[in-house]
Amino acid sequence: MNDPDPGLFGPASVTWQMHADPMMWVAGIRALYLQTLHPRAVRGVMQNSDFRKDAWGRLMRTADFVGTLSYGTTRAAEKYGARVRTIHRLLEATDPATGEVYGIDEPELLLWVHCAEIDSYLQVERRSGFPLSDRQADRYVDEQRESARLVGLDPSDVPASTAALAVYFEEVRPLLAAGPEASEVDDFLRRPPVPALLTPARALLWRRVAALAYDSLPAYAHELYGRAAPPRTDVDRRLRITGTALRVIPGRLRRCLPPGHIAKAMARLGPGSRPAPYKLRRQTAILDGPGRAQQQ
Repeated sequence: MNDPDPGLFGPASVTWQMHADPMMWVAGIRALYLQTLHPRAVRGVMQNSDFRKDAWGRLMRTADFVGTLSYGTTRAAEKYGARVRTIHRLLEATDPATGEVYGIDEPELLLWVHCAEIDSYLQVERRSGFPLSDRQADRYVDEQRESARLVGLDPSDVPASTAALAVYFEEVRPLLAAGPEASEVDDFLRRPPVPALLTPARALLWRRVAALAYDSLPAYAHELYGRAAPPRTDVDRRLRITGTALRVIPGRLRRCLPPGHIAKAMARLGPGSRPAPYKLRRQTAILDGPGRAQQQ
């Protein structure tokens, strides 16, 4: 009998442990805010997406993609990646100022989306108290080059460490701007349309989560959006409070929520594959020495 397929990363990876953390939802919203600051990238989304009418559906599809790559079988991840690459090849965007038509699968656009996601995941998780050492952060960036490959990038062109990721952001910053599309996405994320019955929940829960995700952006992003950046110490405190509160929810309950990739992976690989932060602490105690990676 063949051993069950651990997928692209497997239980020994940083990805396996970190992507199960509930703060990934906050990190995902931060990634949207950051990705929107690349005019060519956000234009591709705005001209080819129905996110205004199906925001929750789009969010769940993104979660399904990340979950499949993180916890699905190798075959499922490769199949999903092929489907995403096919869709991207068929989509184009038009620059309204120049009339230029370009594909949304341009490597520079795919790289921006990837790096904004990875930076957001790392920043929110580490600043909210998830136990990730500098060396493990580097391992995570390196692991995620496999995800970059699945969306159509050459892994050799993708940052493989937090230091390389920081260099990339320095190089790309002159291309960033908060144009009309960014303002529209910003307004949408702060006040997404919901049925009347859910309006109180939007005010109570969503706005706080979206505000925390936005506030955790780097200083240059706040400057581009035109709002003053809150003190980093205040944001970090709120991230830690939120992370502590969410992590109190038993994992067995969180794993029951859709799309359910972690529960399926545990059924495939056995209970020993359960993601848990203490496994990363154990790795740090055994393997890690002083690291070189720094939080931005």
